Amino acid sequence: MLGSGRSAPGTQPILNTTLGLIRKVSMQLRKRMRGITLIELMIVVLIVGMLAAVAVPSYRDYAARAKRTEAKSALLDLATNQERFYINNNRFTQDMTQLGFSADPYITDSQSYSVEVTAASATDFSATATFRLGGREANKCKTFSINGRGQKTSTPNADCWKATR
Repeated sequence: MLGSGRSAPGTQPILNTTLGLIRKVSMQLRKRMRGITLIELMIVVLIVGMLAAVAVPSYRDYAARAKRTEAKSALLDLATNQERFYINNNRFTQDMTQLGFSADPYITDSQSYSVEVTAASATDFSATATFRLGGREANKCKTFSINGRGQKTSTPNADCWKATR
């Protein structure tokens, strides 16, 4: 008579023992699994700290390279616009607004470099992009310059036009 809701004779003690054992094991697991230990938390903090120690300097270098690229691009645009202006007017200009820039001096989109024509004559021009912010970048590539002959210079490091560091 298993279908009548009663258990078979002799199975009640086995069932009670099994249920008691399951309850006991689950209570022990609940007591042990209340949360994470301090050691586990410290390991996670250590791993996150190590990842941050690698990622943050790498990101800073990437951002600095992007700002340098922006300054070089602005100077190359300026040189192209100077050549276009020279073809139409038979002279170079010192006025950045005549070259299609929004202001004189022109500030790059990241607000990091100030670009201006430092000298202009009937035969040549010089333009400079100067780093406006402080920090480590000012000690690496503070200024970029270009002239009408296409000569490119940078200070304090002379290889900023070529280097991708």
